Amino acid sequence: MKRHGGLFEKIVEPENIELAYKKARKGKTWQDSVKRVEQDKEAKLDAIRQLLIDGTFTTSKYTVKIIHEPKEREIFILPFYPDRIIQHAIMNIVAPIWDAMFIFDSYACRKKKGQHAGSKKCMQFTRRNTWVCQFDLSKFYPSIPHNRLMEVIQRKIKDERVLALFQDIISSVGGDRNVPIGNFTSQWFGNLYLNDLDQYVKHRLHVRDYIRYCDDFLLFGNDKEELKRLADKVEAFAVLILGMKLSKKYLYPTAHGIDFLGYRHFPDGKILVRKSTAKRIKNRLKVIPWELKHGKITKIQAIGKLASAKGWLKHANTHNLQMALRLDELTAEVEAIA
Repeated sequence: MKRHGGLFEKIVEPENIELAYKKARKGKTWQDSVKRVEQDKEAKLDAIRQLLIDGTFTTSKYTVKIIHEPKEREIFILPFYPDRIIQHAIMNIVAPIWDAMFIFDSYACRKKKGQHAGSKKCMQFTRRNTWVCQFDLSKFYPSIPHNRLMEVIQRKIKDERVLALFQDIISSVGGDRNVPIGNFTSQWFGNLYLNDLDQYVKHRLHVRDYIRYCDDFLLFGNDKEELKRLADKVEAFAVLILGMKLSKKYLYPTAHGIDFLGYRHFPDGKILVRKSTAKRIKNRLKVIPWELKHGKITKIQAIGKLASAKGWLKHANTHNLQMALRLDELTAEVEAIA
């Protein structure tokens, strides 16, 4: 396996730091932390470059908050400057190397992939198989062991300065496990760590129809007993090799409908929005007019939230749900607010 060197020089190129800044600030230009950098951008970005070159950068202290939807999780938040910019600068260079290793049907956090593309592929597999085994890893990100993650990273990267940056980010949360949800690098670490599982399923077990999105993955087949045998092997690999625990391992007929990526997929081609997803959308939509009237969000943000909901719903059979949500009425109400 080829190991890549000479990456640090690419990371600290001024053009890459500038690109990282643009990516890190996307959708956040209203934040004070972004505005402060923008006021003195050239000097700030030069300072980031010098921190990296001097080897004096270390990950800042996290702010931790708890969210409760769709489930309770700890979110770790780093400052926009310099941390989030630096993480983008690193991944601008490293991401293409890792992405080339991944199987086609790994759908999280990758270009031309994502939830809707994953849902479409899930439907393809659902229509041509009678059985599915659905897995979910328990507390995946908090369970990733730091030492083994670094070993996986070192398989493809030999640049010592880049490895030192990754080691600093990985160990920044303390302890010997946990890849903080909230870091830009974490979504890449998660995909990289589970790439061994993907390769095992596709190239050792020779499963044709397999799809993964983060730590939620599906194995399909038409022979129930054979699928059960394969599922047991996958569980053993996840537990013994990756050091993970399963929160879900459920073998059932595809005719029951496969709950994956916020939708429920049926072999006849029907797609429904998951009940919990519909409830979450409803709760978010109903407060939009109040938030807009009281200055909590801008009109552009309000329209963006409505458009996002419509985009989500259009991928499923949701005519009745859209009527119940009063999307057209909400849109007219928002547009009428000064």
